Amino acid sequence: MTIQQAQDQRQACHARAVTIPPQAGQMLYRGAMAALISAMVLLAAVMATAPARAQSTPPATFADLVDQVGDAVVNITTSAIVAGRQGPAPMVPEGSPLEDFFNDFLDRQNPERAPRRSQALGSGFLISEDGYIVTNNHVIEGADEILIEFRSGITLEAALIGTDPNTDIALLKVAADTALPFVPFGDSGAMRVGDWVMAMGNPLGQGFSVSVGIVSASGRALSGTYDDYIQTDAAINRGNSGGPLFNLAGEVIGVNTAILSPTGGSIGIGFAMSSDVVTNVVAQLREFGETRRGWLGVRIQDVSADIAEGLGLDAARGALVTDVPEGPAREGGIEVGDVILSLDGEDIDDTRGLVRIVGDSAEGQTVRVLVFRDGATQTLRVTLGRRETAEGAAPATPDGTPVPTPSSEVLGMTLVPLTDDLRDRLGAQAVASGLVIEAVDPASDASAKGLQPGDVITEVAQQPVTDVAGFDARVQAAIDNGQKSILLLIRRAGNPRFVAIALVE
Repeated sequence: MTIQQAQDQRQACHARAVTIPPQAGQMLYRGAMAALISAMVLLAAVMATAPARAQSTPPATFADLVDQVGDAVVNITTSAIVAGRQGPAPMVPEGSPLEDFFNDFLDRQNPERAPRRSQALGSGFLISEDGYIVTNNHVIEGADEILIEFRSGITLEAALIGTDPNTDIALLKVAADTALPFVPFGDSGAMRVGDWVMAMGNPLGQGFSVSVGIVSASGRALSGTYDDYIQTDAAINRGNSGGPLFNLAGEVIGVNTAILSPTGGSIGIGFAMSSDVVTNVVAQLREFGETRRGWLGVRIQDVSADIAEGLGLDAARGALVTDVPEGPAREGGIEVGDVILSLDGEDIDDTRGLVRIVGDSAEGQTVRVLVFRDGATQTLRVTLGRRETAEGAAPATPDGTPVPTPSSEVLGMTLVPLTDDLRDRLGAQAVASGLVIEAVDPASDASAKGLQPGDVITEVAQQPVTDVAGFDARVQAAIDNGQKSILLLIRRAGNPRFVAIALVE
């Protein structure tokens, strides 16, 4: 193509761009406007049906939100009589006329010896117009007087309705002549990492204070069985305990409970117990004055990848049953070695998930339990008991009697049958039979998995074991079947757990 030809072509293109017939131009304009209007309508519809997304958009100010919810947040002051320090005192006969004289004299000389009233501060929030208040258990624990200060400056004495140390939640109540401002609970499960949140409370006794931040993480566990904490970088300090964590809709999605800090002050790592947990606890405290959690009656452990392989399970999921005491689970047919995969249709990822689901269920409720057993699943029906009345249940013991055989080494472990003498020395009175580990090769997989001398092996490949020959036979059978590991059930200090040990030919 010559230069002249290229110029002619550019001129032709330009001519086509500017010589569109008027009718065609009007049609294009109308089509574009119609498309734009349709897009705007669609965008408005999407925004109207997705209010949850709107809460991630930071407002120009949080002042309106503070005005909306602030009157429902309260300061809490508790006091209790603390015993004085004890020390040597003169020997005065009890009931002597000099007894009161000497006690008064010693109290004046050593004030720490005299009983004194100790005070503590915290936060809380109203959840009903008739005066129910939620706070932390540790805020009011041991108190003989609980005072509630409202944002208006009014102070009322509160009565304790109930507490739940497991989730660190307490429910109080004040009596008022008029309806009180309150805030609703929101859905903590709908909160996403990065969503805006606002904390209110009484940090360090400074009075009503507000801090804002985001959800840093969810589903955090600290030390409790029922932990489900929202982590936030909104400033939380001492005195904020028991206060609310709000979403931008003014709903409580957490109760501020704890911080991680080397200094004792906020460094941006705070924890609020999720409203999904709190609402259930509060409902029970309000109705019964105590919690009434469901109880399945099993000991469980998480399923690791090697345990899943040893069981023939397709993935490391569920809760592996290590013990079945007398109770609901045994009556419902659950056995040691079962993997609980779901309860009433809700999938179980790990032991923590099972504990929470059972705890949220009602005493006396009949639930469907899907278990994996012997390579297949089956559904059992179990009527739950009450956890609070079953805390001291005795563990189950396997059947069988020990068969004396010489000690031998299998999979890097020196084993000997459990005898009455060993049972007494190990404190294993609840274990009827098994093999005691005398020594563990430091280079073995058993050592790497944490097995120790004194551990008692009660099952191999989910079958009771009483002699070394039986153990060795199951190991050889597993190797012949092409298994990479074999499952052992051990007991240490009375506590059972499964361990998968790698097989070596």
